[in-house]
Amino acid sequence: MNDTQLLRYSRHILLDEIGIEGQEALLQAHALVIGAGGLGSPAALYLASGGVGRITLVDDDEVDLTNLQRQVMHTTARVGQPKAESGREALLAINPDIEVTALRERAGPERLAELAAGATVVLDCSDNFATRHAVNRACVAAGVPLVSGAVIRFDGQLSVFDPRREGAPCYACLFPEDSQYEDVACSTMGVFAPLVGVVGAVQAAEAMKLIAGIGQPLAGRLLLLEGRAMEWTAIGVARNPACPVCARPT
Repeated sequence: MNDTQLLRYSRHILLDEIGIEGQEALLQAHALVIGAGGLGSPAALYLASGGVGRITLVDDDEVDLTNLQRQVMHTTARVGQPKAESGREALLAINPDIEVTALRERAGPERLAELAAGATVVLDCSDNFATRHAVNRACVAAGVPLVSGAVIRFDGQLSVFDPRREGAPCYACLFPEDSQYEDVACSTMGVFAPLVGVVGAVQAAEAMKLIAGIGQPLAGRLLLLEGRAMEWTAIGVARNPACPVCARPT
């Protein structure tokens, strides 16, 4: 770590739980962020500012005027640009010393498996169950921890699914793939702008905790946020021994 980095990350280094060793771990890590929208924006911004050395943004969409109410990584001047490229520009403006890869694509199962295998941690900031399940399968197969978040209207939720932890559930243990869940788009239901910032920031915090080995991750717990009353609720989540995704032979 050079003198500039010691100064940039000095407030992290002052924390006994992080210090030089933890910051070095962050600098050497690779975070894969699926989705560069409402959740991906704050999550990626904090990963970049906090010194995660490599960040890959995956999103096939373009910046639209309706995004700017909540997707804080993008600007009016970048309307029409690919979100991944706009996000890369924003992250490098905050921290030019990190490496940011922008992938304008809708990654399928094989591509997700390839991307997850090269990541230290994966953040699912997507907005549909099909993608969430595909990301979950890729993370289970690669043995990489997954930080998953979702927000609609005034409600948010997030959890950590870490296949490295004995007995920890995966996303499919909580939301089975064969269940009939209806995707609800914010374009029809709306979303309270600050709530994606709250949940996305917590996703970044959980990802950085995992990288640096700090505290207790949200693995085995689902955190729910009701934004109107600003009430948090934590629910225990058990592993499904018959889960078709993460069940292991006995």
